[in-house]
Amino acid sequence: MSLSPDSSTIPGSEHDSVKIVNLAAYKFVALDQLEERREELRELCRRQGLRGTILLAPEGINLFVAGSEEATEALLNRLSNDPQLPDLEIKRSYSDHQPFRRMLVKIKQEIIAFGVEGIDPVHETSRRIDPHQLRDWLAEGQDVTLLDVRNNYEVRVGTFENAVPIDIDHFRDFPDAARKLPDELRHRPVVMFCTGGIRCEKAGPLLEQLGFEQVYQLHGGILKYFEDVGGDFYNGECFVFDQRVALDPALKETETRQCYACLTPLTVEDQTSPHYDPPHACPHCYQTPEQRDQKKMAARHAAIQRITTPLPGSTPYDNVRPLNIPQRFDGRTMIEFLDEVLPQQGHEFWTRVIDLGRIRQNGQPVPADRIVRAGEQFAHLEPATVEPDVSAAIRILHEDDAIVVVNKPAPLPSHPSGRFHRNTLSWILNDVYRPATLRPAHRLDANTTGVMIFSRSRQVSSRLHPQFESGSVRKTYLVRVLGQPTEASFRSDMPISKQKSEHGGRLPDPDGQPAATEFDVLRLFEDGTTLLRATPATGRTNQIRIHLWDLGLPVLGDPLYRAGGQLGSEQTLRPGEVMCLHARTIEFEHPVSGERATFESPDPEWVVHEDWSPTGTF
Repeated sequence: MSLSPDSSTIPGSEHDSVKIVNLAAYKFVALDQLEERREELRELCRRQGLRGTILLAPEGINLFVAGSEEATEALLNRLSNDPQLPDLEIKRSYSDHQPFRRMLVKIKQEIIAFGVEGIDPVHETSRRIDPHQLRDWLAEGQDVTLLDVRNNYEVRVGTFENAVPIDIDHFRDFPDAARKLPDELRHRPVVMFCTGGIRCEKAGPLLEQLGFEQVYQLHGGILKYFEDVGGDFYNGECFVFDQRVALDPALKETETRQCYACLTPLTVEDQTSPHYDPPHACPHCYQTPEQRDQKKMAARHAAIQRITTPLPGSTPYDNVRPLNIPQRFDGRTMIEFLDEVLPQQGHEFWTRVIDLGRIRQNGQPVPADRIVRAGEQFAHLEPATVEPDVSAAIRILHEDDAIVVVNKPAPLPSHPSGRFHRNTLSWILNDVYRPATLRPAHRLDANTTGVMIFSRSRQVSSRLHPQFESGSVRKTYLVRVLGQPTEASFRSDMPISKQKSEHGGRLPDPDGQPAATEFDVLRLFEDGTTLLRATPATGRTNQIRIHLWDLGLPVLGDPLYRAGGQLGSEQTLRPGEVMCLHARTIEFEHPVSGERATFESPDPEWVVHEDWSPTGTF
């Protein structure tokens, strides 16, 4: 979008009617002492209140600068006195406002980016044709091809009658586009043109290298043509790279504007479109809500792919895991706390960790007999940690300003725990949505797939999390079990232990926490397995798996709660292995709208394939 600063900000002007002189010039010439030139020109432009851009490179100078008559003359006097810049040809136009926001003087490798070796306009370029001669050729109907070497968005604003656009979006694409030009053009006169002529200086020699026999460049470009002969044989306006956007053949600013979002030049007709919504969109970049969502999801999934290739926990790092002392261990020793809270590691493991000085408080090692107090915080240092591989096939199902809904793959822990810290769903998503911090509204086992909800702010979490605690959230799971129940619907109310067993999981315990799950048979398979729908009324850790194991219907592929009432030694699957438990749907009150919202995840393959196995093969 074109913005027009008040010209009263220009030193020396008091009214917005003061004419601003716009200078455009370039010259290919061997330049040295670039740093000294930059500092001198930067200081001169600062003193004179000039704005625009000056590019300096070993191959020459390119400038677009605007300011008062006095200021621009000061710059031109300095340039004309430079022995390395003889005969610098200047194109002038005028406006009633300053078309540039700031003044930049830069040193670049090239004054016009091209990136092709062997193209050196300082020593060799194509033949020039002046504007008067081109107009005469066109008036006489000469057999000549006009080749527009500008970008497509510039061509849409205006071009010569019957001109052939090179069809590029950036000048660096010119070499490839030139190679695709029709062979018949190689044997007839070709007149190139661009805005001010600088791009043709490099395009011409390349065309000659490709075998074009008669190549000309319009001297001074479209702007010089307008200045010398007007708009004969030209349709439309000329795009310029400043806030004026486009000039007519009289070199006056037009009503054409530029989209702030996609930078496409906009005609007056474009600006009357219902899809013109400055500064957000224009008819050329407008997207329906569905298209915007698709684009956003594609960007999210690309970010997930980037962040998880390789997995964030696959590179060794020093992992610092917090240890918080609960009330029941007040007055006990550190080794007693570790042995009882994390028994699966074993006494010898924790003794060795303490001896190595890896249990610390405020950076200092803590001895095994250290008396701990409730509320104290310690840290367990795990140097050179490399985490087990996980599945990173995370899919975003929905997002709005309040929540993010994902389809969690497996194996993938929901949050940091045990051997996993970075290779977790929370870590990956927080990297994707950085700087925001997503907060899980609930959890799924590492081996469980399916729909999961995250809050995008603390305020949303405070409205959403209580729904899970109160039981007002309805969740359904699909589960495939070994065995076939005798009833179409059944229920388990077996309580579940509060503490982990030596295997790391919970167990059925008549004295444990209340738990209830309802089951419905969906399909009986010929291999003796059954597809069930599970609807938990409570949310205990491993609840569905424990209830089915206790009923003699273990989940197919479960590494811990195994057939025959056996307990496995592993808690987490390896990538490629599958446990047939899937969080299918979740229904809750949206924390912003207050309406009931339901989200569901796609069915995994084991739901429909008769001969599926836990290794993922058929």
